[in-house]
Amino acid sequence: MIRQPIVSILGHVDHGKTLLLDRIRGSAVAAKEAGGITQAIGASIIPIETIKKICGKLLDSLNIKLTLPGLLFIDTPGHAAFVNLRKRGGNLADIAILVININEGLMPQTIESINILKQYKTPFIIAVNKIDLVNGWRSQKEKSLLKSISEQSDYAVKEFETKLYTIVGKLFELGFESDRFDRVNDYTKQIAIVPVSAMTGEGISELLMVLTGLAQRFLEKNLKLTEGPAKGTILEVKEQKGLGKVIDVIIYDGQISVGDTIILGSLNEAIVTKVKGLFEPAHLTDMREQKSKFNAVKKISAATGVRIVATNLENVFSGMPIFVADKNIEELKSKVQEEVEQVIVENQNNGIIIKADSLGSLEALSFLLKEKNIPIRKSSIGPINKKDVSDAESIYEKDPLNSMIIGFNIPKPAEEYEKVKIITNDIIYKLIEDFEAWQLEQKRKIELKEIENLVQPCKIQLLRGYVFRQSNPAVVGVEVLLGTLKSNTPLINTEGKYLTTVKGIQKEQENVDKSDKNQQVAVSLPDVIIGRQLKEGDILYSEISEAHFRKFKEFKKYLTNDQKEVLKEVSAIMRRNNPVWGV
Repeated sequence: MIRQPIVSILGHVDHGKTLLLDRIRGSAVAAKEAGGITQAIGASIIPIETIKKICGKLLDSLNIKLTLPGLLFIDTPGHAAFVNLRKRGGNLADIAILVININEGLMPQTIESINILKQYKTPFIIAVNKIDLVNGWRSQKEKSLLKSISEQSDYAVKEFETKLYTIVGKLFELGFESDRFDRVNDYTKQIAIVPVSAMTGEGISELLMVLTGLAQRFLEKNLKLTEGPAKGTILEVKEQKGLGKVIDVIIYDGQISVGDTIILGSLNEAIVTKVKGLFEPAHLTDMREQKSKFNAVKKISAATGVRIVATNLENVFSGMPIFVADKNIEELKSKVQEEVEQVIVENQNNGIIIKADSLGSLEALSFLLKEKNIPIRKSSIGPINKKDVSDAESIYEKDPLNSMIIGFNIPKPAEEYEKVKIITNDIIYKLIEDFEAWQLEQKRKIELKEIENLVQPCKIQLLRGYVFRQSNPAVVGVEVLLGTLKSNTPLINTEGKYLTTVKGIQKEQENVDKSDKNQQVAVSLPDVIIGRQLKEGDILYSEISEAHFRKFKEFKKYLTNDQKEVLKEVSAIMRRNNPVWGV
């Protein structure tokens, strides 16, 4: 016996995911088959007879014989739901539909969805939506998609093809070969693209045909059902009036009954509890509506969704595994927690701290961070708390670039922290992007601070006629030719010989710490006599040690052209006596 494939819908915001799912459900209802669509928690089940009716002559023309029992669509579109549909070793969805607005192409969340699909190795097809908004397009709902395309104006076809193959090109850049579904030569190597309009219903029968055909051909061996205890994943945890905390679960294998003992994953140790109630929404109601009615059932078989009422659900999160136990309670407890502990990380030696709203979200975020070689010191589920901040702060002195907390799908604390950077977002790619930008900026600040602690490159000239004191200390007017002159800067002559150190700088009779290019100031120079070691008109340079010179080379990208010129001249002076100086 095989079950219906679990189908998830992903894509960028406003590209039509929800409307597409509503259109598929609406088509199933319109097919007027008995039991044409069954609502379950988080899922819409469309039996194969209904799919045959929707696809109609398409199946006959292509001589496709459908043998699957139907399709199970996950009812909450978006990658947040997708990552919560996890099971050990991968994702619960057997196949996915990636929705792309044909008029906008690949957007940030589209790319993120592709990365997540790639991460979980989930096969997918693409629905390029909103073809009805292509310039010049005339909707012909009563005709097949290919017939409708062939009868569009030359202008509309050109617009349609240009937009479609722009998407094909972008997908190729991401490592995927793709083509319109009727032009695909090898479905194992190319992604099938089905043009659709969720608004008008065009292409819906073709989309269901391709989806069902591919699932049947390539996934059938993965859809075998067992009659044993149920295995599932928690899709949502919520409060229900009169019942308290309940869980919406996708059951992907086996059966679950009222009174069964169930094992659920949690942050600390596996939870053992009993099923007090199983509930399905009333026929064709939307379970997301608060006023939806639910029917109590005694038993549920995979693959479907169900609301479970049980005690001791306080520490349960979305994405956690759930198993029905027989006599093997301790074995299942270990198995469940081992699965959780593969995702939860505690106190590694180095890296950032990450938090997420669910186990699936945390797993997806961890995977994509590791792909970027970003180390993770600690990962967990739930809001950012004071302990997280304290843990991040504890490594600030040793590792300021990783004194950071990233939060996915959770609120950002109102308080700002001096030594801990907190970034939150509900888009993983944006989190990683913001983290990398922050780390780059922090690295720049650290390197600039290192440069500030070095002797600054400077070239000055003693002004003629501005000797205010010849010695003890000598006080003389100078002009800064290049770079910046600072107090306590050691000075050398054009032969590379150390002469003195600037002990004070005055500008317009005011003491200053530094003087920039083209400024004229008076400087105090101990241990030299003007007329002996120094003469009016002499050119002096700041004394740059070899170690400082190498540091400047390391941070060359931050140096001004003037600083580079001074360093070049100092290097030439020092290498007259030592050819390998600074190398």
